[in-house]
Amino acid sequence: MIRLMPFKLPLILSAVAAVFKDRADLVAENIALRHQLWCFIHRGPRPRLRPVDRVVWVLLSRFWDGWRESLVMVKPATVLAWHRKGFRLFWRWKSRKRGRGRPRISAEVRRLIVEMAEMNVGWGAPRIHGELLKLGIEVCEITVSRYMPKRPLPAGSRQRWATFMRNHLHETLAIDFAVVPTATFGILYVFFVLSLERRRVLHFNVTQHPTAGWTAQQVVEACPFDLPGRFLIRDNDKIYGTEFRARIDGLGLDQIRTAFRSPWQNGFAERWIASLRKDCLDHLIAIHESQLRRVIRSYIDYYHADRTHLGLKKDAPEGRPIESREMGEVVSIPRVGGLHHRYSRVLQRAA
Repeated sequence: MIRLMPFKLPLILSAVAAVFKDRADLVAENIALRHQLWCFIHRGPRPRLRPVDRVVWVLLSRFWDGWRESLVMVKPATVLAWHRKGFRLFWRWKSRKRGRGRPRISAEVRRLIVEMAEMNVGWGAPRIHGELLKLGIEVCEITVSRYMPKRPLPAGSRQRWATFMRNHLHETLAIDFAVVPTATFGILYVFFVLSLERRRVLHFNVTQHPTAGWTAQQVVEACPFDLPGRFLIRDNDKIYGTEFRARIDGLGLDQIRTAFRSPWQNGFAERWIASLRKDCLDHLIAIHESQLRRVIRSYIDYYHADRTHLGLKKDAPEGRPIESREMGEVVSIPRVGGLHHRYSRVLQRAA
């Protein structure tokens, strides 16, 4: 009888814990266990899951916090991947073509655009667009730039942006938006202001409906007293309109716009978005603004104080001292809810 006790102990503990569980948790746990049991009985020990099975677990992960403990068939990361795939399918369906789009311009007009660009020195899209309008051809200037032939860049042109960044890195800020899907297939926008000198996030906020006024206010809150920089790098998003530009000019920041379809010119901001996704957002499902804001704030604390960076010579943005072996044993301190850890030395206690 004594030998059987270790095997019965987990069952007894589970029964005791079930008494104190909420009724909704018990119902969700019952659904999860029954669903997995049905799959194992009717589809074998390694069941092939169908789309309806995946939908069940995506919904359980949305409304039930304890779904990970009851999941046996697959790993929790697989359920998160199902949710991301469902998000892509949902928005692909929502963005589908519902009729004929803008008609393509004729081959004759395309040949005329190429001919004008090649036979006239220095003619760009605005000049060619003006000539086409005088010929009675109604096209958009962006369409003209799309069909213009690619011209070779002058020598050294690829180094000019890098030279600017190297000379003004200590006085440059960058802004951008990160898009985060939610559990209900909605979209939340994360706006941030990044100081390029030490890769520090000066300010961030989350919203579901960004506007030009809201975006400008976030930059103002990132510069409450003294300006932390001289230049502000941004892309050509329509949200940076007249209202935004007027308020930023009032702060005294010089706005540097990146070229069209050139995210590499705002590489520091793009790299921070990639780190945020890889280190944090890819391992959870966002539910609402306050929850996402709390998670990102926890990640930024870890990013500033603990995470080492290759561009900072393996140091953290706020600086981390080197701890010698004589300081004690190595211990791990959980960060970002246990997704990451900081390893530090602590003094050994005297026996």
